[in-house]
Amino acid sequence: MFKKKRVLRKEVILWMTVCLSSMLCVTIIVPGLLVKKIPTDEVYPIPIEDSTLQETSTGQGLMIPVYLTKQATVQTVPLEQYVKGVLAAEMPVDFELEALKAQAMAARTYVVRRVIEKDYSNMPVNDALVTDTTAHQAYLTDQELRTKWDKTKYETNMAKIDRAVNETKDKILTYGHVPINATFFSTSNGYTENSEEYWPFASPYLRSVPSPWDIKLSSRYQESVTISYKTMLQKLGVASIATTTDTSAKGMKVLSWSTGHRIKSMTIGGKVFTGREVREKLGLASSQFAWKWAGSQITITTFGYGHGVGLSQWGANGMAKEGKTAEEIVTYYYTGISIENAASFLGKS
Repeated sequence: MFKKKRVLRKEVILWMTVCLSSMLCVTIIVPGLLVKKIPTDEVYPIPIEDSTLQETSTGQGLMIPVYLTKQATVQTVPLEQYVKGVLAAEMPVDFELEALKAQAMAARTYVVRRVIEKDYSNMPVNDALVTDTTAHQAYLTDQELRTKWDKTKYETNMAKIDRAVNETKDKILTYGHVPINATFFSTSNGYTENSEEYWPFASPYLRSVPSPWDIKLSSRYQESVTISYKTMLQKLGVASIATTTDTSAKGMKVLSWSTGHRIKSMTIGGKVFTGREVREKLGLASSQFAWKWAGSQITITTFGYGHGVGLSQWGANGMAKEGKTAEEIVTYYYTGISIENAASFLGKS
């Protein structure tokens, strides 16, 4: 009897020892298996609401995921590399250095603002912040630039692009200590436009200012396009248009002009349009235009190229040719702004 009890007690003690040993192993080993080792280039994701996108900040700084439209892939590049690709795509490389620097600050501001505001508008995919098209900012990869320029031009041009970006590194444009909506366009009609006279919002820094340099410098200041009567009806959605030079209700007549000397509203075929609507429906270069009918065709002559709000690229080049600095250029085209470091904003994201 006593022997059986001793044997039973030994079995219980042995069973408890095995259990304790197993629990100890689980406590020590399993967490080690579950913990992911942190690499040396530790990644800090910026939290994104209602999106699968995560911009990341690494040892290279803020990384920007760009959707490459033709390749249908996403390329993630450091912020400053992204600005170089935008600068090379958006502004002629033979422009003055100070104009390129002004454009670099505007391009950097645009994408930093999207990061901070978590703005993923006009994106065809969920895992990128911007496309490489003018829906956001035109952008060219390094490989595309090597294809665009021969070897000698690539090295010379990239040296200039690098200098413009490096000399403005981390600089963005702000208003009231908030990154601005740094809109820009190619060529003015002699003036830039108030934001609310083209878009449905008013910005205190997007004010109309004279931009006389474009008229003399830009090859895109004046353009003409001929459109058939039938095409006009189809694109504008009207039943008929009087093609005489009178100002009858069925003809074409300007009703009001904007501060920037563009067509604000007009009537065509008895229907009222904004200048922007006519420009976009007919694919015109600008919302300042004149026209002349010749039989069943109309020739429309435009003045300026682009929406006209913010920085004029050809105007910036004209200012640079007169000795103005990049800082003077951006503070002229963006009323009342300041220049600050992007890092101070991204650190708060």
